[in-house]
Amino acid sequence: MELISISLCLIVRNEEELIARCLDSVSDIMDEIIIVDTGSTDHTKEIVSRYTNHIYDFKWINDFAAARNFSFRHATMDYILWLDADDYLLEKDRQALLKLKSTLHTDYDSVMMDYVLSRDAHGNAQFFTRRNRLVKRSKGFQWVNPVHEVLIVEGNRLATSIEITHGPKPEDKDPARNLTILEEAIKKDQGNMSLRHHFYYSNELMDNGRLDEAIESYISFLRRDVENHEDHLAACGHLAHCYRTKGNRRQELQSLFKSFEYDLPRADYCCRIALWYEEHEQYEKAIFWYETALTREMPADHYGLMNKICWTWAPHVQLTLCYGKLGQLEEAYRHNEKALAYLPGDANLQQNKKQLEEALHAKKDNEPERPNENDSIDGERGEQMDR
Repeated sequence: MELISISLCLIVRNEEELIARCLDSVSDIMDEIIIVDTGSTDHTKEIVSRYTNHIYDFKWINDFAAARNFSFRHATMDYILWLDADDYLLEKDRQALLKLKSTLHTDYDSVMMDYVLSRDAHGNAQFFTRRNRLVKRSKGFQWVNPVHEVLIVEGNRLATSIEITHGPKPEDKDPARNLTILEEAIKKDQGNMSLRHHFYYSNELMDNGRLDEAIESYISFLRRDVENHEDHLAACGHLAHCYRTKGNRRQELQSLFKSFEYDLPRADYCCRIALWYEEHEQYEKAIFWYETALTREMPADHYGLMNKICWTWAPHVQLTLCYGKLGQLEEAYRHNEKALAYLPGDANLQQNKKQLEEALHAKKDNEPERPNENDSIDGERGEQMDR
């Protein structure tokens, strides 16, 4: 099979700290690199000139979709791969992309890849979502929305396990930038705020610490018709986070249960419900929801943000703790072993294994002993399930 050709398209601005890492991870796989600079004042353009001479200036007009469409118009290869400057590929994903390049059938119009926003202490994907990352140039797919832009894709799609890793800058960008752009877009809506703008406006209010406004905005969003159920699901989770931050735990729980209106129970929401009961020392209920999380299969066609640890090791870790609290040491040990299968080198789990084995041995000798609750599983793991 003939290899496809790929154009890499990036929009950049003042990315001198990270752009080389991004390009080093993919440049040898690409047939063409298109860089669109929206106003860099650092050494970004000098750095990217080492990789390509296809560098174009684009006057910034507070519209990410416009800049991305401009970059796509300069691509000339069979397919377009788009990245941000703070994205990169690990070696395993580089090899997977090389293989894909030599095996992809041109009947596919788009290739989906996982976008990993964070990893656990062992390097496994934690928070991730899916994106249409590699698209057929001849289809002329377009970006829409000035911020939190989306590529409108139709046709035959291929889902892969290739991961694009996000590695943000050491210093945060202006936290109010996206909020300002959205407020401008909403003004253009003339009171008819689109569902997408409404959802992301709520998110930006939350991220900027305006929690009361965010809560009001999420509530009004959830009253609207469902256009993309992933957004309504996420709104429930974000609303729960706002209530949790404000100390309104009852409404936090109600918001998590509301997610069931938009899809079958997902493991990440089940774990957050379980954590609520665990934190309120209602261990039987917590066990029910952690056990339920273990029965759920991750939907194959999702596009929303997922917390992968809730589909793998996290329920087992918390079940170890909950069963330990109830003195059910055999069950605690069983789930600790399940967690160790995912995280074999985890020091907390190894220590917990040792303590449980000692306690179980003592129990067999008719000397019942419960493990020290304060030394069992790291209680802060539960915080990784919020949002």
